[in-house]
Amino acid sequence: MNLIQRATNITLNPKTEWPVIAAETATTGDLFKSYIIPLSAIPAIASFIGMSVFGMNMPFVGHFRTPILTGLMTLILSFGLGLLSTYLISLIINALAPSFGGEKNAMQALKVTAYAFTPAWIAGVVNIIPSLGMLGVLAALYSIYVLYLGLPVLMKAPQEKAVAYTAVTVICSIVLMVIVMAVVGAVGGMSGMSGMHMRSGAPSAESSAAMGELAKMGEKMAEAGKKMEDAQKSGDTQAQMNAATEALGAALGGDSKVEVIDIAKLKALLPETVAGLKRTRFEGEKTAMGGFKISKAEAEYRDEGNREITLELTDIGGSKMFGVMFGWGMVESDKENDGGYEKMGKVDGRPTHEKFQKDGSSGEYGVLLGGRFMLEARGSNVDMVSLKTAANSVGFARLEALKNEGVTK
Repeated sequence: MNLIQRATNITLNPKTEWPVIAAETATTGDLFKSYIIPLSAIPAIASFIGMSVFGMNMPFVGHFRTPILTGLMTLILSFGLGLLSTYLISLIINALAPSFGGEKNAMQALKVTAYAFTPAWIAGVVNIIPSLGMLGVLAALYSIYVLYLGLPVLMKAPQEKAVAYTAVTVICSIVLMVIVMAVVGAVGGMSGMSGMHMRSGAPSAESSAAMGELAKMGEKMAEAGKKMEDAQKSGDTQAQMNAATEALGAALGGDSKVEVIDIAKLKALLPETVAGLKRTRFEGEKTAMGGFKISKAEAEYRDEGNREITLELTDIGGSKMFGVMFGWGMVESDKENDGGYEKMGKVDGRPTHEKFQKDGSSGEYGVLLGGRFMLEARGSNVDMVSLKTAANSVGFARLEALKNEGVTK
C-alpha cells in the first residue's frame, strides 16, 4: 500500500485500517524510509516557511520572524529529534504493554506509533500560517483518538484498558516532547524582528542534490533499522535508546563521522575588534546528541555610540542534510520597500542572506561556508557595509579550508 493511500485510510477510517496494519509485515528501516521520514518532514518544513519566510504578527510586538539561519537550524533539529522521538515513543508503548494486559511486540509498537501520528503530521502543513496553529492542536487530539483505537488491535491490550493505556502513553510522550522542544529551543533559539515579508522566486539548482541526500538518508535509516531491531531483541532498553541516537546521528551525518571544531578554536576565529567596535562579550557552547554534534561561538561588539554587532559562528559538522536543505531552500530573492530591503541568493558561489532597515536600526548578514559553517552578523545602528566587514573579518577562505577538519570515513 502506498503512502498516500495508507495516510488517507488511517486518517479517515482508522477502525477498519488498524486490523489491516496489524496483519502486515514490516521492518523498522522500511517503515522509517517509506513512511515516517516523508510525513514527519511536513510540520518541520512548514514551520520553517511560516516562521522564517512569512513570520507572524504578535500583539504588542509587531511582526516577528525567526532569522533564516536560525530557522534552518531549528528545521534540521526538530526534524531529526522528531524521528528519534517517534522511535522512543514506540519503546514506551512496547514497555507499557504488559502493564495493560497487552503483549510486547517492538515492531507492532513502532507501527502503532507511526500510523497514529499521521493526522498530526499531515495537519502540520498549517504551520505555514503560524496563526492557524490551533488546527494543529486539534489534529494532535485526533491522533490520540487514532492511537486509542490502535493500541488494542496491535498491542493486543483488552479494550477496557485502552483508555488508561492511551493516557499513560500520552503523558509519557508529552514529557518526551517537552525535552525535545527544550533541546531545539536551546540550540536554535528565536530572535529577530522583521517588518517585511519575503517573496521567493524559483527553487535553486540544488534541489536535485537535496533529493539525493534525502534518498541516502532513507537508505541510512534502513540500515539503522536493522541495528535497532537487534537492540530490541536484546531486551535492553538502554541499548535500544543508544542504537536509536547513534543511528539518527549517522543518518543526518551521511557517510562520514565528523568531530566538530573545539569551542576554543572556534572562539579564536572571532576577532577582538570588528568595524571599529571592541568585543564586549565572548562565549561558546557544544551540543551533542548521538552522532549529531554542533559547536558554536558568539561575540558581541559595541562602542560608546550605541553601535552594536554580534558575530555568531556555528559548526554543524557532519550534518550534510543542513547544507543541502540550505541550498534547496535558497532562492534568488530581492525585496525592497520604504523601510528597508531583504536579499537572498549567492555571492561567489556561497549562499547568502541579508536584511537591512534603512534607518540603520537593525540588519543581518549571513553566509554558509564550506557546506558546514554558518556565519551570521547581526547589528543595530550600523550600516550593511559594517556587517559585511564584520563577517569577512572572520575569514571566509580560512573557514572553508577547515571544512574537512575532524572528518573520518
